[in-house]
Amino acid sequence: MESPRHGLLGPDPGVLSPEQVEKLRDFKIQTRIANEKYLRNHKEVELLISGFFREMFLKRPDNIQEFAADYFTDPRLPNKIRMQLIKEKKAT
Repeated sequence: MESPRHGLLGPDPGVLSPEQVEKLRDFKIQTRIANEKYLRNHKEVELLISGFFREMFLKRPDNIQEFAADYFTDPRLPNKIRMQLIKEKKAT
């Protein structure tokens, strides 16, 4: 017998069935795996994010949004990342 679909305040038509919960769990797992593979294949993402955090913590700007906009639109950024990728490749 299927358990009633109730939320805290009574019947909840938004509650997932056990099958839906299992499908959602599988989807989340597959998405996480795909994201991990993507990040492993694109080291530049890690370099972009870690570089941004490093600069942010060093400079501690009052306006984070403006700082982020300036950081990610810096025309020198692609070359910085390219050079870091080359440097890391040589180190391995």
